[in-house]
Amino acid sequence: MIKDPFARLGLDREVLTVSQLNGRARVLLEDVFSNIWVEGEISNLARPASGHVYFTLKDSGAQVRCALFRQNAARVRQALKDGLAVKVRGKVSLFEGRGDYQLILDTVEPAGDGALRLAFDALKEKLSAEGLFSAERKVPLPAHPQRIGIISSPTGAVIRDIISVFRRRAPQIALTLIPTAVQGREATAQIVRALKLADARGFDALILARGGGSLEDLWCFNEEAVARAVDACVTPIVSAVGHETDVSISDFVADVRAPTPSAAAELLAPDAGDLVRRVESLHRRLVMRMRDRLMRDQLRLEGLTRRLRHPGERLRQQAQRLDDLDMRMRRAFERSLNIRRERLIRLETRLAGQHPGRQLAMLRHRLESLAERLPRAMREGLKTRRVQLQNQMQTLHIVSPLATLGRGYSILLDERGHAVRNAAQTQTGQRLTAKLGEGELLVRVEDNHLTPVTLSLLD
Repeated sequence: MIKDPFARLGLDREVLTVSQLNGRARVLLEDVFSNIWVEGEISNLARPASGHVYFTLKDSGAQVRCALFRQNAARVRQALKDGLAVKVRGKVSLFEGRGDYQLILDTVEPAGDGALRLAFDALKEKLSAEGLFSAERKVPLPAHPQRIGIISSPTGAVIRDIISVFRRRAPQIALTLIPTAVQGREATAQIVRALKLADARGFDALILARGGGSLEDLWCFNEEAVARAVDACVTPIVSAVGHETDVSISDFVADVRAPTPSAAAELLAPDAGDLVRRVESLHRRLVMRMRDRLMRDQLRLEGLTRRLRHPGERLRQQAQRLDDLDMRMRRAFERSLNIRRERLIRLETRLAGQHPGRQLAMLRHRLESLAERLPRAMREGLKTRRVQLQNQMQTLHIVSPLATLGRGYSILLDERGHAVRNAAQTQTGQRLTAKLGEGELLVRVEDNHLTPVTLSLLD
C-alpha cells in the first residue's frame, strides 16, 4: 500500500483532464482499498443478460454501488435479493466513464440474521424432506395429564407464567422443571440432554419453552441436534419458543406448537371449572340412566311375575302335553305301519307275478304253440318254393338254347368250342361240330362264300 498516495499527483505542477483525474482517482482508490470487507443491505438488485450482478449496498446512513462480475457471481451459493444483509469483499474502484464510485466484488456472504435465516431455511427444507414435520408423526396431547415436565430456564418470567396458569386452571397437576440454558453456546447440548432425561421420566406431556428474542437469541432451538431430539421423544411435546410471531425448527418438529409459553400451559391445563361442570353433567346423566335402568328392570320384573305360574299347574300342562305327544306318536306309528303294510302287499303281488314256475308255464305253452306252427309253416314254405321253382324252370326253358335246338335249329362250334356266327370265321375244308337238339354232327366246310341265303320261315 502506498504510504502517501497524494504525493504522486503533483497538483502544484500539472493540470489534469477529467479522464486523467478519474484514472488517477481509480488507481488511488484501488491501491488504498484493494481488499476490504464491507457489511450492509442489498437494494436495487439488477441482473442483466451479461450475467453480471449490480446492486446498491446500504446501511442506515449511506450507500455505495457494487458490481459482481459473472465469474465471481457463479461462486455465490445463496440467492441474492433486495433486503438481504450481506458481507462483501472486494476493492474500491471508480467507473471512469461516469466518475461513479463503486465496489468491485469477488465474494458475497450472508451477514447477521441473513446468514442465520439462510441456515434456518436450509435445515427446514432438509428435515421436511425427511418427513419430520409430517402429521403422521404427531402424537395427540393427553386430555387429563397428571404429570408434566417443563424444559426451560429456571429463571425468568417464562417458568413463572407457566406455573401461574397451572395454579389457576389445574392445581392438581404435578409440574417438574428440567432446568437448561436457552441461549448461548452450551444451550444446544443442555436442551438435548434435558429432552432425553424428561422423555425417560414417564411424564404425560412435555413443554419446551423460552421467552422472546432475536433470531440469534433463539438459535439453539433451530439446531438440527435439538430438532432430532424432539422428534425422538415418545412423550407428547408442546413447543412454545418466543412470541407469537417467532417460529423455530422445534415448533415444526414438536407435536403441537403454542404461540407463547402461557398458551402452552393452557393447552395442557384443563380448566377446573370446566371439569366441575363436566362432572356435574356426567352425574346428572348417570342418575337419569340409573333411573331409566331401574324402571326398565321393574317393568321386566312385573312381566316375569305375571308369567310365573304354580308348579302344579305347570306339571298338569306338561302332563297334558305328554299325553298329546303320546297320541300323536301312536297315530304316526299306525300310519307308518299301514303304509309299510300296503307296500308289502304290492311287493308280494309283484313277486308272485315274477315267480319262476309261472314263467316256466308261460314259456312251455309258448313252446308248444311254436312247435305246432313250425310243421305247418314248413309245408307252406315248401309249397311256395316249389311253385316258384316251377315258374322259374318254365321261364328258363323258354329262353334256353336247347329249346331252340329242339325246334330244328343247330349250333356250329369250331375246334375250340366257340360258336360260329359268321361264315368269314370259317375256312374251306375246316371241320366243325353241329350241335343239334339231340346229338351232334361232324361236318366239313365245302364252301364259305359270303353270298346271303334267304330262308323262308314258312318252310
